[in-house]
This record gives sequence, structure tokens and C-alpha cells, in this order.
Amino acid sequence: MFTGIIEEKGKISQMKESGDAIVMTISGSKVLEDVHMGDSIAVNGVCLTVTGYTGDTFSVDVMPETVRNTSLRNLGTGSSVNLERAMAANGRFGGHFVSGHVDGIGTIRSKKPEYNAVYYEIEVAEHLRDYMTMKGSVSVDGTSLTIFGLTDRTFTISIIPHTLDETVIGSKGPGDIVNIECDMLAKYMDELLNRRFNKDDKPSEKLTEAYLKEHGFYS
Repeated sequence: MFTGIIEEKGKISQMKESGDAIVMTISGSKVLEDVHMGDSIAVNGVCLTVTGYTGDTFSVDVMPETVRNTSLRNLGTGSSVNLERAMAANGRFGGHFVSGHVDGIGTIRSKKPEYNAVYYEIEVAEHLRDYMTMKGSVSVDGTSLTIFGLTDRTFTISIIPHTLDETVIGSKGPGDIVNIECDMLAKYMDELLNRRFNKDDKPSEKLTEAYLKEHGFYS
């Protein structure tokens, strides 16, 4: 479990590819202060397991499913990455619940300065957009952010100078892809509601427009 508060930017010092699998060696400092074999570290929002480490690097295995479904496949030696250790039970919880299990990728459509902030509009698949609400939370490359604009297929976030400097999003622009993890509570609620109302053995209770009208959700 993570918070989406990035601890530092690391750099990929080595990548070994074997088919659709990758072994990454990543340099860092803060995330290595108390590292152990088997620890979880989020790399651009992807939860990965430490399989080896030195005083200033750690190694992780990236399995084919992760390579195919996240932006890690676009990285190379020298690429900067967001790093966060798993959440400590005795620390402040400053972001939101982030599992490190990426739901999909988004594509940056626009990047626009606005006074002391930069607005990013990001396009996502329809099933990801369904989990997003105004002022709701979203994780972009592992960074906990607040949504302040929505269309049918895009959401907009505002990035302050500190976040631009301390995370990898500051170096990204239109056309670049980012890892997206939707709000965990929204996903759980959607799953539970669909399971409750859309069972085949209770057709009269399916969550449909007619059901919502019948129960007063439409005027």
C-alpha cells in the first residue's frame, strides 16, 4: 500500500530485456535507507518487489503482464522514475490509498501553464473515466493528484511547481503516456453495486435507468 506522495526521483541505471520481461536496476538514495529483500517500491506507480540491492541501487523484475499494460515498457537506461516505498504504519498519511496496481495508461493531450501551476489534460479509456469524479483522487505515474476537470474521455489535473520539480511529470508533454490508478474506493463501490444489482437470479433488481427512476433518483 502506498500514499502517492513521491519520495524521490530515481534513474534507471540498467535494463535487461528477455522477451516481454525486464530486469531493472534503479539508482536512488532515500528509498534505500532501510531497504530489505522483498520490499515493495512503487516505480512510476507500479508496485515492484526488490530482488537485490547495493548501497545506491536496487533491482526489480517486471513481468510480461506489467510490461504490456503500463508505461514501463517505454523506459530505458537513463530514464527518470518516481519512487515511493510502501506506506509505514507510523507515519502521516498525506495522499490517498494507492495500491500500486495500475489500472491502465493515459495519454497527455495538452500541457498548459496557468500562473504558478501547469494544467495537464489526460485521455483515458472509457472504463477508467467511469471511476473519476470532480475533486476525486487519481494516481498519475504514482503521484496522488486531484481531478478538477472532466470530459467524456479526459480528466484535467493542476500541478504545482514543487510537484513539477520533484516528480517525472514535469518532463512529460503532449503525446506521452502515463500510468493511471483510479480511486480504490470508487472501484470497490462499483464492483459491489454491480454484483448486488446485476445478478442473473434477480432480474427485477438490476441497476438500470428504469430501476433508478422507480426509486426516486430521477425527477
